[in-house]
Amino acid sequence: MTSRRALLRYLAAASVLGAVPAAAREQARQAGLLTGNVCTLTPRVTEGPFYFDPALVRQDIREDRPGVPLHLRMQVVTADCRPIDGARVDIWQCDAQGNYSGYARQAALDTSGQTFLRGTQFADARGVAQFRTIWPGWYPGRTTHIHFKVLLGEDAPRQALTGQIFFDETFNQAIYDQSAEYRRDRAQDTLNANDGIARRAGPRSYAEVRQGQDRGGFEADIVIGVDPAAG
Repeated sequence: MTSRRALLRYLAAASVLGAVPAAAREQARQAGLLTGNVCTLTPRVTEGPFYFDPALVRQDIREDRPGVPLHLRMQVVTADCRPIDGARVDIWQCDAQGNYSGYARQAALDTSGQTFLRGTQFADARGVAQFRTIWPGWYPGRTTHIHFKVLLGEDAPRQALTGQIFFDETFNQAIYDQSAEYRRDRAQDTLNANDGIARRAGPRSYAEVRQGQDRGGFEADIVIGVDPAAG
């Protein structure tokens, strides 16, 4: 069971570590952004081996997966801060024990035919797509992350960006240490600092995290900068 008091202590520490300068936050506020990022293109990174489209337009992607609640808000904008209304956003992630849905041969687990922790949303007039999920777990060789795709166009949507979302290591380790759903019989072998994909993605691919409305849960915001002409 998650210790809310312990997680909030870690939350306070991480908030200091990830503080955004006041000037940048004010610039972001004036631009209508969720986070203190300036409007720049989000780095494109590998899709990975576990993507498929389950054709599920849904905000809550948890199904039966246990874990710390996470409300994820992704704001899709152009490099000059214009929101992209109607952008399609797909996300997929592993569960608390590091398993993806829909695939066999994941350690001893076969999740063929399952669709947990996958879904699609369409951005609103502010460019915001929202998901109810859980804090992702980890698996060997990778740090904690959530995959996403942004697709543009109505009749034949095209992929404008494939990326990954990362989180401050203070949050990751607090959740893994304090939450029974994430306990494993081995230590995590890859953190943000030694994950090649996280290093290539850089700071613009890290979400801003704060205490959430759900008991013991968190909210995470990230601005995704997309080139509408990309494909």
